[in-house]
Amino acid sequence: MPKQSMSRRRFLQSTGAAAIWLPTSVRGYSSSEMQALFVDGVMQQDVSKWELDTPALCVDIDLLESNIATMQSTTAANGIASRPHAKTHKTPIIAQMQLDSGSVGICTAKVSEAEAMFQHGIEQILMTTTNVTATKIRRAMNLRESCSGFIQATDSPENARLLSAAAVAKGLVADVVIDVDPGGHRTGITPGQPALRLAQLVDSLPGLRLRGLLCYDGGSQHVKGFAARKQQTLERLMGATETYDLFQGSGLSTEIFSGGGTGTYNIDHDTRGLTDIQVGSYVFMDAQYIDIGGESNAEAYTDFQPSLTIMTTVLNAQYQGRATTDAGAKACTINRPWPVVKGESGMSYTSGSDEFGSLVYEAGASRTYKVGDKLELIVSHCDPVVNLYNQMYAIRNDRVEAIWQIAARGMSA
Repeated sequence: MPKQSMSRRRFLQSTGAAAIWLPTSVRGYSSSEMQALFVDGVMQQDVSKWELDTPALCVDIDLLESNIATMQSTTAANGIASRPHAKTHKTPIIAQMQLDSGSVGICTAKVSEAEAMFQHGIEQILMTTTNVTATKIRRAMNLRESCSGFIQATDSPENARLLSAAAVAKGLVADVVIDVDPGGHRTGITPGQPALRLAQLVDSLPGLRLRGLLCYDGGSQHVKGFAARKQQTLERLMGATETYDLFQGSGLSTEIFSGGGTGTYNIDHDTRGLTDIQVGSYVFMDAQYIDIGGESNAEAYTDFQPSLTIMTTVLNAQYQGRATTDAGAKACTINRPWPVVKGESGMSYTSGSDEFGSLVYEAGASRTYKVGDKLELIVSHCDPVVNLYNQMYAIRNDRVEAIWQIAARGMSA
């Protein structure tokens, strides 16, 4: 077997035991039963994560806190800040943990996410997607009216004028950043002179206050191999740096120059002028990120630990070499690579069926499972997985310590 696969497997095995056997007399606590046991932020009964009804989304608090601490210590040492993307966790409690650790704010992808975060006490919010329809512009301005820390992006003169008119109509000043395209042509205005002209327009329009620019290079986050990832990242952000220089030379605000992400968190600071990075998946990690390799381990990305898992139960084990679980696409998504059985080797998992997951044993499988056994899955891609659940169970030392509501779940508008 290739060395890379073995190294990745060893890393996944090191994340902890995958399952324990439970007698049939042990019940699986349903979501409503768990909610009844969680009163005023305190669990009223000691419940093992292995007793949860499945599928269940779980987050290991110790690993989550460790990931946040690692990110904060790295960004501090590199002289930049973090502005984590809440589209990953959609959970105000985690956003507050990030702010308490030193993050300068959070990002959201949608105005609905921003609304949900503000309703739960989060006030420093940068929305990275441009609002273009009358409905979304109105919602954004309503939010700005209540939330002084709300900043939104624009990437065209037409949109800037619409934002200005909406802000003036409400008698407020809306904070705006220019979204600069890193070359992926997904969103953002062309760097250089087009971005400068837009910034000058924003600076002149009534009702708007220019705060700087953002440039998120999503295309570089999952480039495999640290050296290749670094080269592409720094090359593709050169246009943003040129734009930053033009802003400064024209006397425009560069208070915010935001970009970067989990895959490039220890690279982005080499982009001159960058103030903060829009990291997201680092809090949870997933199979997609583990595959890209890190600076210290070319074969697996081990900078952060996989804290987010899905608990699932074996439903059928009567066929040789395989088993069926209750966590399919509706619990795991169909993102690739497929979920990984935590702490095990010699087995593969697929979640292509709507309701059912398939576990296949390979040569040298570390164990086999019986009907009723539970196992944990490291998720394939954390962002869409979180969006499938109303809540996540916060776990410490295998016990349920809290239940965290995913307040921005389904907020895609």
